[in-house]
Amino acid sequence: MTARPISETVASLMPRAKAELAELVAFRSVADPAQFPRSECEAAAGWVADALRAEDFQDVALLDTPDGTQSVYGYLPGPAGAPTVLLYAHYDVQPPLDESAWISPPFELTERDGRWFGRGAADCKGGFIMHLLALRALKSNGGVPVSVKVIAEGSEEQGTGGLEQYAEAHPELLAADTIVIGDTGNFRVGLPTVTATLRGMTMLRVQLDTLEGNLHSGQFGGAAPDALAAMIQLLASLRAEDGTTTVDGLTADAEWDGLQYPEDEFRQDAKVLDGVGLIGTGTVADRIWARPAVTVIGIDCPPVVGATPSLQASARAQISLRVPPGQDAAEATRLLTAHLESHAPWGARVTVEQVGQGQPFRADITSPAYTSMAEAMRLAYPGEEMQASGMGGSIPLCNTLAALYPQAEILLIGLSEPEAQIHAVNESVSPEELERLSVAEALFLRNYADSKKG
Repeated sequence: MTARPISETVASLMPRAKAELAELVAFRSVADPAQFPRSECEAAAGWVADALRAEDFQDVALLDTPDGTQSVYGYLPGPAGAPTVLLYAHYDVQPPLDESAWISPPFELTERDGRWFGRGAADCKGGFIMHLLALRALKSNGGVPVSVKVIAEGSEEQGTGGLEQYAEAHPELLAADTIVIGDTGNFRVGLPTVTATLRGMTMLRVQLDTLEGNLHSGQFGGAAPDALAAMIQLLASLRAEDGTTTVDGLTADAEWDGLQYPEDEFRQDAKVLDGVGLIGTGTVADRIWARPAVTVIGIDCPPVVGATPSLQASARAQISLRVPPGQDAAEATRLLTAHLESHAPWGARVTVEQVGQGQPFRADITSPAYTSMAEAMRLAYPGEEMQASGMGGSIPLCNTLAALYPQAEILLIGLSEPEAQIHAVNESVSPEELERLSVAEALFLRNYADSKKG
């Protein structure tokens, strides 16, 4: 097999892909109405649905999922007897954080230093464009050899589980022989990589109350229990001195036996400041792919500007716990909740609310679909062999799909390599990576169809 006709077609489609990605990035589709209007997500969903209709997809639908968001579905029938492949992406995005910290506007796709910058460019609006490119390339070179289902989720970043619940209630909808999740990424630019494992997650909000109201710190400080100080002490209990996650009862010593992540490369990718050490013990791969990791992702407290000399009566924090394969996210939630309740100092009143949860995932990379993908990546990335790595992030839908369709093979690829800086300011995508992965996906679909014949 040669990749040339496919690669030439994808290359010719890249200007159109850039224009479409710019249109999609322009939607401020954060699936949290407290931050952005719901209409932004609805408009993005409509754009995705129109794009599928333009590619002759049938049964295109906006699915109202139980968490109040919309997922977009479409079906493209293939030749008689051909296998069915489900292609996944999500159109919702993380909030832009501090928009003033972006070099260019977060919702305006901007080319700079050979990359395209914008929120969602890599995670995961670019993943949807990747699917379109692969299908268009096949249509221009003999046709799409498989039946294709596309599902674009509308609340993946929120972890509220709308699509998982919808799929469980309509199990026939997403049934497929193999599933390509376009929401992970290469280990680094130019190194074709499939993701073998995903950490799960749990998200909790904890509130501490110590006083009936705020008090003057000069009059009462030193004896009156300050809720913010209590929160600081409680959150500190979640880490050992070296930074290792320490949730009572939660094992944190597993080891990763696959592709390793050299510490100097990790420091560079993570942009760790000179003189600042990494946290935890073991290899970097152990820490980010095989072990739990707790992160305080938000605290409600008075800002420095305008702060008054007061003791705080209440404090609230949001905590994310990444859960590695081999551990149960529900049990991790129970342990984290118990830890927070038992470690609050001074008898502070504790309220814990669960916000989201998703189980970890482990793919079977020895399955036949991975053989087809390895050959496709070899052609799309000349001179490189497909690698398998872990990913510290979570895609809760994977476990739902694995449970609903135990015979389906699940492959994880995508555009979120380290330089993409997903979830941070100045997120970007490499257009070369978009091009090569689109070629790889098109070749995979062809390979996979051929492997199912006879």
